Amino acid sequence: MAPNDSAQITGETGETGDLPAGRRRAARYVVPVAVAGIAAATIGLVPALAASGDPDLPKISAQELIEKIAASDTEQLSGTVKITTDLGIPSLGGLGGSAAGAFAPKGGAEGGGSADGGEKGGSAAEPTGRLMELASGEHTLRVAADGPDKQRVSILDSAAEYSLIHNAGEVWAYDSASNEAYHAKAPADAKGSGEDGKDGKDGKDQAVPKDLPATPQDFAQEALKAAGDTTSVTVDGTARIAGRDAYQLLIKPKQDGSTVGSIKVAVDSKTGTPLKFTLLPSGGGKAAIDIGFTKIDFSKPSASTFDFSPPKGAKVTEADESKAAGKEADAHKSAEDAKGLGAEPNVIGEGWTAVVQLDTGGQTPAGGPSGDMPAQAQQFMDALGDKVEGKFGSGTVFQTRLVNALMTDDGKVYVGAVTKDALVKAADEAK
Repeated sequence: MAPNDSAQITGETGETGDLPAGRRRAARYVVPVAVAGIAAATIGLVPALAASGDPDLPKISAQELIEKIAASDTEQLSGTVKITTDLGIPSLGGLGGSAAGAFAPKGGAEGGGSADGGEKGGSAAEPTGRLMELASGEHTLRVAADGPDKQRVSILDSAAEYSLIHNAGEVWAYDSASNEAYHAKAPADAKGSGEDGKDGKDGKDQAVPKDLPATPQDFAQEALKAAGDTTSVTVDGTARIAGRDAYQLLIKPKQDGSTVGSIKVAVDSKTGTPLKFTLLPSGGGKAAIDIGFTKIDFSKPSASTFDFSPPKGAKVTEADESKAAGKEADAHKSAEDAKGLGAEPNVIGEGWTAVVQLDTGGQTPAGGPSGDMPAQAQQFMDALGDKVEGKFGSGTVFQTRLVNALMTDDGKVYVGAVTKDALVKAADEAK
């Protein structure tokens, strides 16, 4: 087993003080459960699996292991991934496309209209809502990649399968349960979007996720972007993952107040490909996110893996049609957003304890003290959170195991992967 070796990581490995993409996206959302769900969905594709055995590998430093991940040129692989997410929120399984309407940005990932699985022309196969299901519970994925132009991710369950396929600029999604398919061009700034990057109308009108994951290291690198003066990074021994020898990279915040206890990434000793990603909350207990390969093969997948034609009788929704159907609703929602969110979000603090502040324009998410929300509904909302007071005034903290949010009575919202006390402190400092 390789001995522990620590390293101070500077901005060379990423932006000092950043958290993974989920926190940056949290600025768009007000409802705490939505924030937690998006954070989980963003991180949730990182492969992880419990280790079995500790192989004896040559000594390596933390900096060398990070460089090994960055230098990894793995573009061809296939395998099975198991995802377990426990953020302490209700399961999103079965919500399908309807999750997008509640949790996703306006009009899907890129303004593509209704994503509610049928309402206003939406499709149950639209990716945004379906990928939200990964924010909670246990899931099994079958994945394959052949360079930047070809990737496939299938979510398997006992009775159905949902597949998202990217093949040379064309994106197909298919939901076998509803027999619905969704078709779009890959965004121009996504990997492998097509020749000269001109497919997808410059990526402005397509309701498909950008940067469809091609390899696991894409996600591990997001965690490494948090590495800076506020972070400790060490090599924490070795492991045997999906039949492969791996080093274990341990990432821990140095700051008090973060809900992230540690992140462990198992890295293939030969290819530098991340095989495992486990996030433990600072509050203890089992992993909040534990995701990884149960099987992996680095050989070139068959070309037919990325072929797709809608089955006979399937309802096919084109991205442009979906956007046109939801155009009116999106325009209304944009106007409401402009009224409700007020000024641009402000970031308080740095590193792992950074908190995003939003202004809802004087209207609390629950309707506020003006009495717009029925008393019983207000009582129910209050029961979900903890009442707090400080220099900022008073408000309610809604907590998950990872992402928490403070909603003040005067319409401010503070969101971060920080503790309740850290949220109150941030609100006091902003006052």
